[in-house]
Amino acid sequence: MKKLLAITAISAALAAPYSIAGCVGSGSFQTCTDDSGNSYSVQRIGNTTYTNGHNASTGSNWSQNSTTIGNTTFHNGRSADGDTWNGTSTRIGGSTFNSGTDSDGNYYNSTCTQF
Repeated sequence: MKKLLAITAISAALAAPYSIAGCVGSGSFQTCTDDSGNSYSVQRIGNTTYTNGHNASTGSNWSQNSTTIGNTTFHNGRSADGDTWNGTSTRIGGSTFNSGTDSDGNYYNSTCTQF
């Protein structure tokens, strides 16, 4: 057991310099910044998550909201250039079925299955 704990501690120490984001806050509200100065905030209220981001190099902003009802999550957002998109993700058993419209107005669908 001591050997396993030592390996875990070493792995965590080695991974630390490669962290891509630093976050502060609680489980219901966090703000994060990456090594390039990009930032985003995540706020969870009930079954809805609100995410707002800022690209430091372009000065642009983006957003995404996700609401989960039962086994389905409804997503909508606004891209950095102002285009909107929406979609749904429904989990049935070990599979997730995704569909919606991307920020260019194109329909998409996909299925992800656990291995």
